[in-house]
Amino acid sequence: MRVVVADDHALLRAGTRQILESAGGIEVVGEAADGDAALAQCAELQPDVVLLDVRMPGPNGIEVARRLADEHPGIAVVVLSAYDDDAYVRAALSCGVAGFLLKTTLAGDLVRAVRGVAAGTTVLDHAITRRLATTGIVQDGGGLTWRERQVVALVAEGLANKAVALRLGISTRTVEGHLNHVFAKLGVETRTALARYALAHGLDATPRSTEL
Repeated sequence: MRVVVADDHALLRAGTRQILESAGGIEVVGEAADGDAALAQCAELQPDVVLLDVRMPGPNGIEVARRLADEHPGIAVVVLSAYDDDAYVRAALSCGVAGFLLKTTLAGDLVRAVRGVAAGTTVLDHAITRRLATTGIVQDGGGLTWRERQVVALVAEGLANKAVALRLGISTRTVEGHLNHVFAKLGVETRTALARYALAHGLDATPRSTEL
């Protein structure tokens, strides 16, 4: 697994490299100290995963994530930030990032997160999911749109993202974006938790013409 680490603090980049490479099966193929360098490294090296700080010189991590989603959708983007402000989290998720972790994340959790997003899952820091789950976001049915409820229902049926995209006539990237939003709104982290939510709320994937 090939990873690029982008952060303006050299010590943090070195520590992240050591954590990932000591885990085995992960190679940090590039480092970047600013947003422009991160974009250049990703374009040249085409890593599987890129870890992005939010506050970097040049384009910040959110803008880099947005551009990577457009230009290199095959790269899984994980924001690794010291800040858990809701505005940052929502902005990142709206870009379709695969994960949002805090810099207080334990080494083992970081490794599992990198492996997870490379396998196509979405990862949110436990502190973020707990807060989202207690700030009213999960009230009123989680505030899911009809399309998001469709995606949850199909995931609950055991369909992979590509199969969900085919069933709904949308792109896989769009499905991933919907799932990012759902994870944030519901304060859950796994597809199993989504399946439980679908069962509890009686969700189905039948379109309602008035809501599409």
